[in-house]
Amino acid sequence: MLAALVFVVAPVSAFGMPAAAPRLHLGLLGNPVRFASQTEQRSSTRLLIVGWGQGSTPSYFTGLLSSMLDEPMIGLNTATSAGERITPAEIARGQGDAFLLTLNKALASWGKPVFVRPLAEMNGHWNAYSAFNADGSSRGPDHSTAMFRKAFARIYLIVHGSPDVNERLKALRLPPVAQQPLPAPNVEVIWNPQGYGSPDLPANSAAAYYPGDAYVDVVGDDLYDIGGKAAWAAAGALYAAHPDKPFAIGEWGLWGLDDAAFVSRMAAFLRGHQRVVVANYYSGKSGSVFDLRSKPRSLAAYRSLITPLAG
Repeated sequence: MLAALVFVVAPVSAFGMPAAAPRLHLGLLGNPVRFASQTEQRSSTRLLIVGWGQGSTPSYFTGLLSSMLDEPMIGLNTATSAGERITPAEIARGQGDAFLLTLNKALASWGKPVFVRPLAEMNGHWNAYSAFNADGSSRGPDHSTAMFRKAFARIYLIVHGSPDVNERLKALRLPPVAQQPLPAPNVEVIWNPQGYGSPDLPANSAAAYYPGDAYVDVVGDDLYDIGGKAAWAAAGALYAAHPDKPFAIGEWGLWGLDDAAFVSRMAAFLRGHQRVVVANYYSGKSGSVFDLRSKPRSLAAYRSLITPLAG
């Protein structure tokens, strides 16, 4: 599965608006009505993950966006039930441009704030676009971290509709886009690794996949409580490594256990890291191992500690 928002002198919020402190959006992957009945959370963000090529017309994405609350978050994955649809190298070379241009048209016409979260948890071997297999072996040049960085930069430039897109692609030694994308200043692109790579190798670190500040609006991380453990130190390090970017908890959840202490620590993290602008619980799906309905202590902690944090 996929794992799931910055100031130096003066703080800034996502979507480029100055603020005394960034507004925290609380969201989820799942049914927001059901989740509200559990947690009393008024979600402002809903995460949906789209397979590459899923949606061949702008109207498809417009339909999705209309169901995704005030600040939608669209995740992009390259795998479907049929396998990997496109490699990082193919994205970098422009073979996925038709899909990206369709998405860009929908985002530009939408006009309201929207997060785009491409290829999340890229340093996790379970994702087709990762550079490494579980045993640490390389997946080859088409999946290298260098190719991932170029692919991510291309996605960023096209979905944003950068007016100088081809000039910037040329600087990256990448082919031009055949059609000028539409300007979409309402878009914020999230680069969302895991804090630790899996496998945990220096070459598979989050930093190895970072495309550069010019191609990232928001830095993210995913945090799961697995067996009573979560990568808090890695989350803190990732936050500290990008002091000029808003921060996102793209996904967080409890993997089949009821652990109120984890929820309490997440609340403390959100309160103590003022550049966090969005946090999505994964997931609100009935019967999933993450469902808070089966975790009474965690649900109570969520309602008392997380729900009040909404901006």
